[in-house]
Amino acid sequence: MIDTLENLSLEESLSFIANRYPNKVVFSTSFGQEDQIITHAIFRNTTNGGPLDIKVFTLDTGRLFQETYELMDRTRSRYKQSIETYFPNTGKVEQLVTSKGFNSFYESVENRKECCFIRKIEPLKRALAGAEVWITGLRAEQSENRNDMRIWEWDEGNKVWKFNPLIHWTYDQVLAYISINNVPDNSLHRKGFVSIGCLPCTRAIEPNEHPRAGRWWWEESKKECGLHQVS
Repeated sequence: MIDTLENLSLEESLSFIANRYPNKVVFSTSFGQEDQIITHAIFRNTTNGGPLDIKVFTLDTGRLFQETYELMDRTRSRYKQSIETYFPNTGKVEQLVTSKGFNSFYESVENRKECCFIRKIEPLKRALAGAEVWITGLRAEQSENRNDMRIWEWDEGNKVWKFNPLIHWTYDQVLAYISINNVPDNSLHRKGFVSIGCLPCTRAIEPNEHPRAGRWWWEESKKECGLHQVS
């Protein structure tokens, strides 16, 4: 499978997976530049005469940037396709905020991971229910944790195959694809934001800083929320 996928273009590989696993393929988008490329490829892929049989969904944590919400609307308007939205469990959010306040994630890594679990990981579990393949926009050069990820790998935690079609892409390739295809992206990218998550957990990066330096910048731990665990 890996050799086959690595010899196909992005559009060809998405079509191949959609045909091989009908009604069982999902793509999670956080509306980052990589995810916007895959969204474009899914919605504009005419290999079979129309959009591919891939469910596109997003996780709304309730703490996103206004610019991200604006991009969500621009993306729906551009492609005229639906993007399913999953929200955190209201009761769990209410319990967390009542017991620890709105910004407990600044206090410890454990608190931050608890917030990520409630707002992102639990909704992801619901979004992946019934799927056999989960498509992501991960790239190896985004972080040290992703260097060893492959284009096709088993996700034991979620019991699905994970397809990472951009895993070998460089950031220059990402920017080139966006420019050539006029793919809508977040205006924050022009303000020093490379990796964009929740508003209180993301800052712009300085020149020569690592692309993930702006995520959970107050921590010295690995810059991951738990969605993409490395086995």
